Amino acid sequence: MTSDGAATAANESEAAGETFQRPALGLFLVSFLILFHELACIRWFGATVVFLTFFTNCVLMASFLGVSVGCLAARRRISLANVFGPIAAAAIAASYAILWSYARFERLLIDVGDQKSPQLIFFGTDARVRDVASFVIPIEVVAGLFFVLIAVAFIGLGQEMGRRFDAIPDRIAAYTADILGSLAGIIAFGLASYYQLPSSAWFAIVFVLSLPLVRGWKWRSAHVAAAALALLVAARVDHPPAPAGTTVENTWSPYYLVSYKPDKAFIDVNNLNHQAMYKIGGDATGYQLPYLLNRDSGGKPFDDVVIVGAGSGNDVSAALLDDAKHVDAVEIDPVINGIGRRDHPNKPYDDPRVSIHLDDGRSFVRRTDREYDLAVYALVDSLVLHSGYSSLRLESFLFTEQAFRDVKAKLKPNGVFALYNYYRQGWVVGRLVTLAEKVFGTKPLVISLPYQGEISPDNNQRGFITFLLVGQPGSDVVERIRSKFAGAEFYWMTDDPNGTRPMTNFGASPSNGRGPEDEHVKKIGPAQVTVAAGDRTPTDDWPFLYLKEPSIPGLSLRGMAVVGGLSALLLAIFAPVRTVRPNGRMFFLGAGFMLLETKGVVHMALLFGSTWVVNSVVFGAILAMILVSNLYVLKVRPRNLAPYYVLLILLLGVNSLIPMSEYLALAPAIRTVVSCTVVFLPVFFAGVIFATSFRDSQRPDVDFGSNVGGVILGGLSENLSVVGGFQSLLWVAIVYYLLSALFRSRKGVAG
Repeated sequence: MTSDGAATAANESEAAGETFQRPALGLFLVSFLILFHELACIRWFGATVVFLTFFTNCVLMASFLGVSVGCLAARRRISLANVFGPIAAAAIAASYAILWSYARFERLLIDVGDQKSPQLIFFGTDARVRDVASFVIPIEVVAGLFFVLIAVAFIGLGQEMGRRFDAIPDRIAAYTADILGSLAGIIAFGLASYYQLPSSAWFAIVFVLSLPLVRGWKWRSAHVAAAALALLVAARVDHPPAPAGTTVENTWSPYYLVSYKPDKAFIDVNNLNHQAMYKIGGDATGYQLPYLLNRDSGGKPFDDVVIVGAGSGNDVSAALLDDAKHVDAVEIDPVINGIGRRDHPNKPYDDPRVSIHLDDGRSFVRRTDREYDLAVYALVDSLVLHSGYSSLRLESFLFTEQAFRDVKAKLKPNGVFALYNYYRQGWVVGRLVTLAEKVFGTKPLVISLPYQGEISPDNNQRGFITFLLVGQPGSDVVERIRSKFAGAEFYWMTDDPNGTRPMTNFGASPSNGRGPEDEHVKKIGPAQVTVAAGDRTPTDDWPFLYLKEPSIPGLSLRGMAVVGGLSALLLAIFAPVRTVRPNGRMFFLGAGFMLLETKGVVHMALLFGSTWVVNSVVFGAILAMILVSNLYVLKVRPRNLAPYYVLLILLLGVNSLIPMSEYLALAPAIRTVVSCTVVFLPVFFAGVIFATSFRDSQRPDVDFGSNVGGVILGGLSENLSVVGGFQSLLWVAIVYYLLSALFRSRKGVAG
């Protein structure tokens, strides 16, 4: 920037009421605030706005849009940070109003992509249906409302960021301060997650840190009043009222808002029904079915058992009642596990035969040296996305061909793999049958409760829990059970309140004299499953069990249209679009980098587990690599960007051709080194290109705003993964980087 340009920026900032005695420190603090508030919003709105938990990248893109628009409006005289507090508080209060209304008006429905016959299944969204609802609101409308509220709240913070970029002549130093602030924000929110701090603590930090950005005593008074409202609402969610004689315990785990009702032993997450604790024993519950079928067909008890999705302990209790000698209980959420350890009526986690592993299930199975007689996927459904950067769910990598092969490799020669859940649609059951048969080389035994003789792709399976049992080739356990069914027709389970196990028998009718229609009797038999022709089975590259076909669902397309339209509207209202020309290079660099981040997060989640710790480390490592690229630019001062573009695109092209299975086959130490290289080296070259282009920027506010705006395009482009898989996103990133190379930076850096 020329000295005249710097003076102009400083004069305009001063006219807007800015003082820049320590602009680098100010930029650090604003960047910290933006990142911390962004993460708080992703957690808060995903938990409190009904079903928005499945669309958290809506919150992510809203925050990016707000920052982008704010940076573009940095030289406007009006201070948009003055309204940050009231808008943020309004969004928080509106989310609680949505939650309150949905809980109290039974005929109100927030429709999520027609879950009666969905293209993409979202567990928990089918609790109400259109047939009984008199007032239906599409989730796209709800998401659009909060997209606007969140984006507008971030505009003021983005404007403050843009002004501080303007005030620092050394652009690389400014960008370094920004990255350090963002890194500090990730660490701070990670600590808040680790210590399970309530949401009122998050927002207290946000409102206190944003107060110095507000100018004028009237606006500061409004900010304080807004903070009081927001903290009151947050405290009500943290400590909800309960009917007389009952209690509700709300805890923010690293993944969910966990709501526990001790009097009913119910556990909800993000205000969706999730699980309940039962005394496992005499009642004829499905948790014991694999063990009872094995016993009554003449098998020995399963000695070594691994349970993925152990939750609060029902499945572990069933394994212990069957005299298992060792149980590995794998549960990703520490709060849910803690509730089970404290309050489960069977006290399964106190048993010395049980080892607790707070880990991602896929990661644990791949790393353990133990072999098992029985491996169980126990009602695995996370009800939450893996992160705000992708459409993955926490359990997505459990239901792939490679994951099933991992399980198969850890079974003993006569071992059994059991899966059960309310799978919602017949085509999901058929897909699992195809997947199990492909991996194990034998058809699984399929059982539905209540009993169904046939399951077709078009069957709505809501209300039916489906069990799949499949064994190692040559295993006699599943075939022995199958032959018993062939000879006896049905299996019966009858409640025995005075016993430790339900009364059971193979035969045409219950052996205890009760009729088949008795509510305490369960009729059990194999189901014939029809598989949809040409159905695509999930892989590590395309891990979408609950997506009916490899195409972008209508719900996602409508959501993309809403985000695109509202983004254009907010730009027209707040950004000086008539006088400011966005930077094309920076825009496409942002789009490409968003896809690099998405692919990096997915890659590392697959290799090291879909835990919040892995996510935090990956995001932190990406920011650290950007800092390294900044230091490189400061030291080497590159002028010609062509070599860096070539290396970046070459790396992305090579990475796109290497299947993920190749990384999984490597020894752990080598896998770590190779994975870090393929994920973080492209980030380095992308960082060099950005830092060099940004170094001589005459309008850092506009250029940085353009870059952040490009992130929204990258976020929308992530939807293409459901068509071509995650590897295909690298080719989309290549296109965006090639487009960025077509635009010359403002001072003519070669590229």
